[in-house]
Amino acid sequence: MPLQNRVTPFGDIVATPYRGMFTGNRGIIHNPLTRTLLGRRWTTKAWLICLCEFRGRRRKVMATRSWTELFFLDEATALAAGHRPCFFCRRTDAEAFRDAWARAQGIPPPHASVMDEVLHRERLAGGERRLHDLPGGGASGVDLTFATNPAAGSLPDGAMVQAGGDSFLVVGGRVLPWSFAGYLAPVEMPRHARLLTPPSTVGALRAGYRAVLHPSAMAVA
Repeated sequence: MPLQNRVTPFGDIVATPYRGMFTGNRGIIHNPLTRTLLGRRWTTKAWLICLCEFRGRRRKVMATRSWTELFFLDEATALAAGHRPCFFCRRTDAEAFRDAWARAQGIPPPHASVMDEVLHRERLAGGERRLHDLPGGGASGVDLTFATNPAAGSLPDGAMVQAGGDSFLVVGGRVLPWSFAGYLAPVEMPRHARLLTPPSTVGALRAGYRAVLHPSAMAVA
């Protein structure tokens, strides 16, 4: 029976046999005796993206009173859900993300806690997931295809959008539907699409941060 610890781009935590390329956490949100989630879906504003393998350390997933191991298809999925690279196990990537964040906003490199505060505001609204208007496009319901809406086409590689119950990755000028097993064949940007990746993270992607993508993204893009 799969544990409930796989994160969707929307930020939901579900049970599925697919694990993904990265782990991460939002604090302690599980009961180690039953290895099930508690009512809360975060206990800290530091939502992290971590390596699945680090210095040979091994953990029994959700079995101790420590951080709750969550899993993501790839880094783009984790970024869309509102997470950021960990400064402990992914320090080089975390510093690259922070530097790109600073370039995008024209500010000195911020402390991790500052980014966490911003991301918390951008990913949530009253405890529910916050979606954002596409740059220059809004949520007007027009057909947001790359051919007709340059703003949608300007989204950087690694950004994700949401339409209905589906999530889509933007990469190489294509829009790829997300699934637990990987990305599917390209489609047109769906109607009523909203920006899922937090705007500050989109800024970091546009300023040069390169999210690690699942191999399927390159296979179908």
